[in-house]
Amino acid sequence: MRYVLMFVETEAYAKEFEAMTPDERELALQRVTQWFDDHRDKLRGGSKLQGAGSATTVRFDGGVPMTTDGPFMEGKEVISGFSEIEVDDLDEALRMVKTWPACPVVEIRPVAFMNTTGAS
Repeated sequence: MRYVLMFVETEAYAKEFEAMTPDERELALQRVTQWFDDHRDKLRGGSKLQGAGSATTVRFDGGVPMTTDGPFMEGKEVISGFSEIEVDDLDEALRMVKTWPACPVVEIRPVAFMNTTGAS
């Protein structure tokens, strides 16, 4: 099964990270790097995202596309990155995510494969 892991940062986590000393931040980043190294055989892609303020959002209100700069909504949680993984089942994905050493929320979502007619 393929899943996308969406790493979600909260305002509180961002403040905690900023309050860390440079050495503490380096150690935190090393733990994340180690996590990716430990699970590299299951990773199929992904990336860290730029901050929510760099987003461009397109809304289709009334069928008319409207473009705005910035995130789609104001919120206390922001998706900061994602990874696609391939594992046997949700239980394996959960075991993997339970060892995640960074931001406090990870959403696991199955990948929907599209057939040739466009339906999932």
